[in-house]
Amino acid sequence: MGDPKSSSAASEAPQELFLTRILGAPRALVFKAWTDQKQVAQWWGPRGFSNPVCEWDARPGGAIRIHMRGPDGTVYPMGGVFKEVVEPERLVFISTALADEKSQPLFEIFNTITFEDFHGITKLRLHARLLTAEFKMTPQAAAALSGMEQGWSESLYRLADHLDAARR
Repeated sequence: MGDPKSSSAASEAPQELFLTRILGAPRALVFKAWTDQKQVAQWWGPRGFSNPVCEWDARPGGAIRIHMRGPDGTVYPMGGVFKEVVEPERLVFISTALADEKSQPLFEIFNTITFEDFHGITKLRLHARLLTAEFKMTPQAAAALSGMEQGWSESLYRLADHLDAARR
């Protein structure tokens, strides 16, 4: 039997997230902002974060490696791989974060991002689902999963700001 604290943390951590946003830019521009690593580096992560490392190879099998730097200087590395890229409709990728003592990710998230033309602007839908059924729920992993909605929301606000600035 596992640690009761871990069990309760695991049961409280979200397993799935759905977000929908309307972005005031044409679908092709929004899709480009998601597939051009230079643009991704400008908006990825919560407000106040930067991305000193941003390798984003948006093609099936392409790797993802981002080091997000928080306002306090802490670096949060993440990785992943693209599974599907259908321009300008859909991106599917697996993201990984946090590592155990053997450098194995503590969990994987299966992400599907869809881009729909919505009267000349874009309706973006995000679906993020915890893939790893059995994983070590550390306090750090529980905190990361419980902050997933806020982190994605802030990234999408930064994306909207990035698109607004690019259109000016």
